[in-house]
Amino acid sequence: MEHKADEPVLLSIPDCFESRRLIIRSALWGDGEAVNEAVRESAGELRPWMPWARLVPTLEQSEASIRRSRLEFLERTDLRLLLFNKVTGVLIGSSGLHRIDWQTRKFEIGYWVRTAYGRQGYITEAVQAITDYAVQELQANRIEIRCDSRNVQSARVAERCGFTLEGILRNDKCDVDGLLRNTMIFSRVRGVEY
Repeated sequence: MEHKADEPVLLSIPDCFESRRLIIRSALWGDGEAVNEAVRESAGELRPWMPWARLVPTLEQSEASIRRSRLEFLERTDLRLLLFNKVTGVLIGSSGLHRIDWQTRKFEIGYWVRTAYGRQGYITEAVQAITDYAVQELQANRIEIRCDSRNVQSARVAERCGFTLEGILRNDKCDVDGLLRNTMIFSRVRGVEY
């Protein structure tokens, strides 16, 4: 498959794939209700790490976010992916490939899990599948995971998926409360880890 960095909108990218327990797909119009329900249920656990979870969105805000994500996926500027349980069809979380640099084929994986599905290996499974997708379908040269240094669970996902801790940026960003935080940067790099 030929990839042109100057016209990523021309790239033919699968918008649905599977892992052992998950259907992983791009956001579609109408997904706002399922996302809203998951965020409402999980707001307490998401709030310390996700600035967008500080205020629980309305149903309309969730649908608007989904529709923007759909357009971004089609434009290839951000690849938001929703995670559905294969058996029940329930939305168990969200992930995706963000802060894309098509010239260098660099992507950042972000993720969150619905509280009821936490600590069951779903996010590790999803991150591994999305990493494989980035490598195989998008010819990724570099994939990053960045997280607040206090977010131990997020860091463990990166480690379980074979990402290497490259460093910690001190006082790199403000957390959701406006206080300075350190950011851990994990990566997998073509020719080194795959």
